[in-house]
Amino acid sequence: MKLVDELRARGFIEQMTYPEELEEKLNDGKLTFYSGFDCTADSLTVGHYLLICLFKHLQKHGHKAICMIGGGTTMIGDPSGRNEMRKLMSREFIDHNAECFERQISSLLNMDGEHGIFMNNKDWLLDLNFLNFVREIGTEFSVNRMLQFDCYKTRLEKGLTFFEFSYMLMQSYDFLKLYREENCTLQVGGNDQWSNMLGGYELVRKLENATVYNMTIPLLTTADGVKMGKSMGNAIWLDKEKTSPFDLYQYFRNVDDRDVIRFMKVLTFLPLDEIERIEKEEDINRQKEILAYEITKDIHGKEEADNAINTARALFSGKINAENMPEFELDASKATEGIGLLNLLVETGICKSNSEGRNLVKGGGISINDEKVIDPSMTVSLEELKNEIIIQKGKKTFLKVYVK
Repeated sequence: MKLVDELRARGFIEQMTYPEELEEKLNDGKLTFYSGFDCTADSLTVGHYLLICLFKHLQKHGHKAICMIGGGTTMIGDPSGRNEMRKLMSREFIDHNAECFERQISSLLNMDGEHGIFMNNKDWLLDLNFLNFVREIGTEFSVNRMLQFDCYKTRLEKGLTFFEFSYMLMQSYDFLKLYREENCTLQVGGNDQWSNMLGGYELVRKLENATVYNMTIPLLTTADGVKMGKSMGNAIWLDKEKTSPFDLYQYFRNVDDRDVIRFMKVLTFLPLDEIERIEKEEDINRQKEILAYEITKDIHGKEEADNAINTARALFSGKINAENMPEFELDASKATEGIGLLNLLVETGICKSNSEGRNLVKGGGISINDEKVIDPSMTVSLEELKNEIIIQKGKKTFLKVYVK
């Protein structure tokens, strides 16, 4: 199967510029391609991981990857999908996040210089000469046309700053820079980036009279159409300190039945004929186990995936195995005289608020050490926490909590 046929069969391709030309180059040529990663947090999410999976497929077929860290563009913030201006971040904060991104991406992709490289757009954006930039780049952009793009049009009623308005020019300049320095001819990204990507594609074609391309992938959404990402408040992080391997496994073990095969095609590297066999021959629970195991293995390694599946099976069978369970170390100063259950549930992240915790307790949804909690006003003692407790929320969420 040719590369583009496989990408389509897996569900990766959403839009392309000059699709016939690009398909031929993807199938038979050797392209240098890139995508940008703005450093708005200190970890990638599974939304980013969908793009990483595309990178792996492209690298496997001989194409060279540029992971462009957005150390410069993050200073502005992409207005796409936002109803208000993003919070401004310090350079130190962005640089720290950039280091985290590079470390995570290096563990997932071949970034040896031949098959993949990192570049950071702060290297050319932070010290741009404003007048030279607007003379060379700004003259190629029509404000009237830019205002027709959704990323700007939806902001006009509430207000759009010139600061944010310049984001498209900066992102477009990135493509021009990478074309000139690395002969990069393809930009890939999420479908919500299409308008920004068109800016760079058109800029390179105008200034360099060069043939370059764009390709977008669908956003990672649930069957109900909910986007999975930190902007929606439901991020699943790739950093094991933010989302443990067990929690990652459990998330995909419990996805909607309608999402299982779709996620298996884009987020795992199982052959398509094997996925077809799994869909036909395995029951839905086994399909979910395979999906969760493969994703956890590819991100965190086989040992962590084995621990996760074994722990999940033990918990489901009622044989609690605390060894590989997610854990939370509570600051002892917060429990010197014990800590209220509702405060503990919020502190550990099991619940978002006291009212949520209270409702769960009243509904029989909270257990401690395998015993149902019936009193939301109960206090957990420091001594109990020193000996470790296991909090269970519903049937599938477990957390080991302790103090030292």
